[in-house]
Amino acid sequence: MVRLPYLDGFYELHPTKIVALAKNYVEHAREMESDVPDKPVFFLKPPSALIGPGELIVLPRMSRGVDHEVELAVIIGRRAKRVPAEKAFDHVLGYTVLLDITARDLQAEAREKGLPWSIAKGFDTFAPVGPRVVDRRELRIDDLEIGLKVNGELRQLGRTSEMVFKVPQLIEYISSVMTLEPGDVIATGTPAGISPLRHGDRIEAWIEGIGKVEFDVMGEDSILC
Repeated sequence: MVRLPYLDGFYELHPTKIVALAKNYVEHAREMESDVPDKPVFFLKPPSALIGPGELIVLPRMSRGVDHEVELAVIIGRRAKRVPAEKAFDHVLGYTVLLDITARDLQAEAREKGLPWSIAKGFDTFAPVGPRVVDRRELRIDDLEIGLKVNGELRQLGRTSEMVFKVPQLIEYISSVMTLEPGDVIATGTPAGISPLRHGDRIEAWIEGIGKVEFDVMGEDSILC
């Protein structure tokens, strides 16, 4: 569970699942040498991957290539099952920033073997969120700047208008497959510019209208020593 500022109090983010979109920005699909999908492609991240502001992103010793991906996160407010796109926002509580941290080398290895790549997305600390939850009534998400810096260097910069599939389409499609429960999170995909993280890095990630969140990166071995 992660506790984030929300309205005049706090929201305890405790999802049953994190549904994350793959290749939902054209330029990111291209940098991954992949085609743009003709329908949403999604995977699941475990709730145990969640951390909040001030917590450490831990690079697991199992991987030698961990990347950052900054994303707009949609938090579900009302149970959603087979929801049409025109009613999708009725089921949204609000928005925050999420980093879909990815062990890229493990993902590539699994893909080569035709295996699932949950391991690449599922390590503890691989879903940092923050700095707050913005109520859906307070923010239009059609065209917001989204970006990320590492040690002050700009790595990712895009706009939510560049999404291939917009939030109403995503909710309609995902809820036709699985029921979205209150507190569930949809991570809507990342713009181009992903790159590896190193021990000692500091990440700044932001979305216009939501704010900036910062995380320090540490190698697992350095924490256990």
